[in-house]
Amino acid sequence: MFNLSEDNIWHSSNNNADKYPDMVAMDKHLGIELLEIGDDFVTTKMPVSDRTKQPFSILHGGASCVLAETTGSIAANLVLDNSKFYAVGLEINANHITSVSNGSVYAKATALHIGKSTSVWNIDITDENNKRICFCRFTAMNKEGERE
Repeated sequence: MFNLSEDNIWHSSNNNADKYPDMVAMDKHLGIELLEIGDDFVTTKMPVSDRTKQPFSILHGGASCVLAETTGSIAANLVLDNSKFYAVGLEINANHITSVSNGSVYAKATALHIGKSTSVWNIDITDENNKRICFCRFTAMNKEGERE
């Protein structure tokens, strides 16, 4: 799962991704999978299925937002020392630019800003042909303490 060089942006305490696939139940319900943690990005995958479609048989925009926030949250937590801090979603913005009716979609989070109290992430969501279907901006707030 990890594909890192020594120049990665992640906090040194996060050398084990085993905890991330089981972070929240929403991810499991929608079938979201963590695919890769690179030097400066996180990628995930979600099926376009009955659980993620709207009544018009296309991917629901809310499901895209869940995928984006999940991907951004994993990335936001990876840059922190999780024995002292954890990141939670503060704001998400999504632009849905085309529809998808089957297959899977993929999200890739990259940092726009990593600060002391917040981080901001760009998340591109693409289809199986690498065509962008949605782009999001996700802001996470860093909180002191261990995740409950």
